[in-house]
Amino acid sequence: MKRQYSIIAAVLLAGIATARAQLVASHVPTANSQSAFATTPLQQPNGKPVAKVNGTILTDRDLLREMYTIFPYARQHNGGVPKAMETDIRRGALKMIEFEELVYQEAVRRKMTVAPARMQQAELEFRKQFQSPDDYQEFMKEECHGSRQVLREKIRRSLLIDDLLKIEVANKSTVSVTEAKAYFDKNPDRFRIAESWAIQTISVLPPANASPEQLKEAQKRADAAVKQAKATKNYEEFGVLAEKISEDDWRVMMGDRKAIDRSKLPPEVMKVVEGMKPGETSDLIQVGQAYTIVRLNAHIPAGMQKFEAVKAPLRAELQRRKTEQLRAGLDQQLRKKARVEEL
Repeated sequence: MKRQYSIIAAVLLAGIATARAQLVASHVPTANSQSAFATTPLQQPNGKPVAKVNGTILTDRDLLREMYTIFPYARQHNGGVPKAMETDIRRGALKMIEFEELVYQEAVRRKMTVAPARMQQAELEFRKQFQSPDDYQEFMKEECHGSRQVLREKIRRSLLIDDLLKIEVANKSTVSVTEAKAYFDKNPDRFRIAESWAIQTISVLPPANASPEQLKEAQKRADAAVKQAKATKNYEEFGVLAEKISEDDWRVMMGDRKAIDRSKLPPEVMKVVEGMKPGETSDLIQVGQAYTIVRLNAHIPAGMQKFEAVKAPLRAELQRRKTEQLRAGLDQQLRKKARVEEL
C-alpha cells in the first residue's frame, strides 16, 4: 500500500498541468484484443537513471509515473500492463518525460514565472486529492523527502510546463468555424452519405453442421419469433423482444443495427427492405440456414451531410490533429538544440 500511494500521488501531480493532458494521446499505443488480458507487472522504481536531458537526470520513477498516465488501467490489473503493449507504453512514456523536461527547460530559459497566489492555490488543490493526511504524508516522505519546498518545486515545474504548452500548442490549435467549413467544402467525398437502411433484427441461428432435427427445431423457433415480432408496435417493443429471443450478437443492442448501406446487407435481406416502409416488420428471411426478421426504422437516401450536423465533431477532430502537429513540431524544435541521452 505504501508504494501504491506514492505512484498514484505522482500521477496526480502530473495532472496539475491541463494542457499536457491533450498531448498524452499521441504517445498511446494501439491495443489489440489479444493483449487486453495477458498482463506483465511493472517494475517498482528505485531511482535508476533512464535518460539525461541537457545534463538533467530522469529516473525510473518519472518513467513509471508516465506509464501510469498513459495506461491508468494498470492499477486495476495489479500494477500490470498488457504484454503486447509494454514496450510501446514504455517507449511512449520515455519520449513524453523527455519532452516534458525539454518544455520545462525552455520555460526557464524564457524566464517564465508562476504567481505566488497561483502556487498557493495549486498546492491546496493538490493536497485535496489525498484521501487522508496520512496518505499525503506518505507521499511527502516517498517523493519529496519530507520537504514542502521540494513539493512546491514539483508543482512549479508542472505549472510552467502547462503554461508553455498553452502558449505554443493549446492557444495555437484552436480551429474556427470558418476553418472547419473550408475543410468541409474541400473534402466533399468524406461527407457524402451512401444510401442506407436503419434496421433492427431478430435472428434464429441453428448450430454449425446442424442435423435435420436441429434445422427443424430452428424453423419452429423462427416461426414463433416472426409472429411475436409482427405483434410489436414500435422500436422499443421490437427491441425488447430482440433482447429476449434473438440469437445474434446485436440482441444486446435491442437488435439495432443502425444505418447499413447496400454493400453490407445480404442480398436476401436487401431484396426485402427495398420494398418496406419505415415502421414495418418483415416476414421470415432465410439467409443460408439462418433466419432473420427485420424491422425498418428509416430509409436514408444517398446525399451529402449538412455542415451544421458535423460542425462540432469536425472542429474537435481538426483541433486534435492540429494539436498533435504543433506538439510534434515543438518536440522536434526543442530536441534540435538539446542533448538527450537515453541510458
